[in-house]
Amino acid sequence: MTENIEKMRQFFVVDKGQKAMWQEPEDPYILAEQFAAEQIPDVNRAARRLIYVLDKEEPVLFEGERIAFTRTVTTIPEIFTEEEMRDLKKTHWIHEKGDVCNISVDYTKLLNQGFYAKKTELEALREEFFQRGEREKAHYLQLQIDILDHVLSLASRYQKLAEQRGNEVVAKTLLSVPAHAPQSFLEALSMFRIIHFTMWCGRNYHNTVGRFDQYIYPYLKADLDKGIHTKESALELLEEFFLTFNRDSDLYPGMQQGDNGQSLVLGGLNEDGTDSYNLLSELCLKASLELKVIDPKINLRVHEKTPLDTYILGTQLTKQGLGFPQYSNDDVVIPGLMELGYEKKDAYRYVVAACWEFIIPGTAMDIPNIEALSFTKAVSDAVMEKLEQCRSYEEFEEAVRNKINSQVEALCKQVNGVYLYPAPFLSLMMEGCCEKGIDVSLGCKYNNYGFHGTGIATAADSMAAVKKFVYEEKSTDALSLVKALKNDFESDELLCNRLRYESPKMGNDNDYVDGIAVRLLNIFADSLKGRSNDRGGIYRAGTGSAMYYIRHAENLPATPDGRRKGEGFGANYSPSLFSRCRGPVSIIQSFTKPDLKRVINGGPLTLELHDTVFRTEESCAKVAVLVKSFMDLGGHQLQLNSVNRDTMLEAQKHPENYKNLIVRVWGWSGYFVELDKEYQDHIIQRMELMLAV
Repeated sequence: MTENIEKMRQFFVVDKGQKAMWQEPEDPYILAEQFAAEQIPDVNRAARRLIYVLDKEEPVLFEGERIAFTRTVTTIPEIFTEEEMRDLKKTHWIHEKGDVCNISVDYTKLLNQGFYAKKTELEALREEFFQRGEREKAHYLQLQIDILDHVLSLASRYQKLAEQRGNEVVAKTLLSVPAHAPQSFLEALSMFRIIHFTMWCGRNYHNTVGRFDQYIYPYLKADLDKGIHTKESALELLEEFFLTFNRDSDLYPGMQQGDNGQSLVLGGLNEDGTDSYNLLSELCLKASLELKVIDPKINLRVHEKTPLDTYILGTQLTKQGLGFPQYSNDDVVIPGLMELGYEKKDAYRYVVAACWEFIIPGTAMDIPNIEALSFTKAVSDAVMEKLEQCRSYEEFEEAVRNKINSQVEALCKQVNGVYLYPAPFLSLMMEGCCEKGIDVSLGCKYNNYGFHGTGIATAADSMAAVKKFVYEEKSTDALSLVKALKNDFESDELLCNRLRYESPKMGNDNDYVDGIAVRLLNIFADSLKGRSNDRGGIYRAGTGSAMYYIRHAENLPATPDGRRKGEGFGANYSPSLFSRCRGPVSIIQSFTKPDLKRVINGGPLTLELHDTVFRTEESCAKVAVLVKSFMDLGGHQLQLNSVNRDTMLEAQKHPENYKNLIVRVWGWSGYFVELDKEYQDHIIQRMELMLAV
């Protein structure tokens, strides 16, 4: 890392000096009341809000920067009043905040043209719609033209400020982009920054970066060929670019600080079987390794031909405690997506959403995190309501199947009638939207919904305990077990300990319990097969949990695996919190037994490794081999945490001393001391599983 990058990192990430430029927050309903009074259509509201924010932005430049645009507006106004939202919710399912989010646009639709050329294209299309009498579509395209004009106006203000400040690099760059297509690596990075900045200004949060190394690499290669850049100078510029993701992130909405969806995907198979991993892919890993910041969040696509050296480089990032790269296995994901109906060419272009969900850039208006099924609740309900009537374990498993099917039926009904706020700027970068004069919020080529699946290990462990103790050993009966669970094991400590520590647990390569997990995941996939959602898409089953590993567990009674009421599940696709697993090898053997192509909405195996595991080059190589083994065995997705329990406990006591301590939470990395305590405690509990590694 150069001295200039060190200074910028200190300023933006550690000191957060950019906050001094923030404007005072304003009434979030400052526009909504006006829109409601004028009865303005929703698409006009969305466009006017974005234009309002762009016009309100005040250009700022910082010492030594070459890539401009920093947020100063701290409030993105609502477009509906509270009363209007209450009315909307009576007839529609509002996902999260209602905004289009968690998708991946095709940045090349603007990068490869520039705004002037895009405006010319839109003007021609607008005229065609107008001539055909399709005035609403013509009006929509005019709104998009207006937005581009206001982005250009902001860029012009930045350019003039750069001239005044004597920043010749920024001044020259902004004479070219975003008006015209970039002609250099610097211009491409600067234009991406402007596009990404604008998306956030429209409150289209969780903006994924997509396959950055594919669409930006041509600009890097051209500069290298011309001698404009060396690898070293390109790395320095890339590191400055990476720091831009951390400038405004405190303003971005999310479940926790750090949950901002700035996911970047590297590598992956091409349709012809070649590997797309390139020099820029490698430079991205090195930049992230040197900077040690939480954004962008690195995702690495791998396959059977990925060399071990790539895994080793990825392991170096894990060693730093970054919680990434997150690995995705092309050999499982691509065929899994094709089985769900994605075209081959699209499946090969897959990226991840904010956390891990697999989506297609530029063509998918999928909502991959629309809701979540609780495997553990299905088992708990079957135990409480049906166990005493089940004469055999097979009857009990059938009762669990029925509970899963009932949950799925309820979830599908619940998410019917989805309404999303219009996103006219994002629509510029989505297939067919401009040509058809429609907003992406109304749908695109793919319109699928994804359901997470939480508590798989807790559910399988619970069913294994029922099978062993109730039906095989008969050391307890159904009535006694149900009574103990209802009483949260009060006066039944011995039974609790037996269930907790003597029954089979997923993560030990034991077919007795692993086979149950296989069947549970198949039941989930089968229950969604053939169903269509309200937008004509399908439903996708997944193994992720997001925040539901805490939410779904909060009010759930004690379960037959020895879990007490309120105790959390393992995060995502991982062992339960108190499993005594033999080690990481047995865990990956257990968790690769299911056919994970069937639950390809996404959701990684999550492992916590003690930081001592990474202390030598040899040990790092062993971790790399472990990751590769998971993929070779048919794993779909993996994320690792390098943490130290004692360090985290100390950070809870003295947070001021651990501001840079980074951990993986569920599908994203964050600063440990900025997390709510319940998430801190859960990570510490997860760590206890791996202390012996």
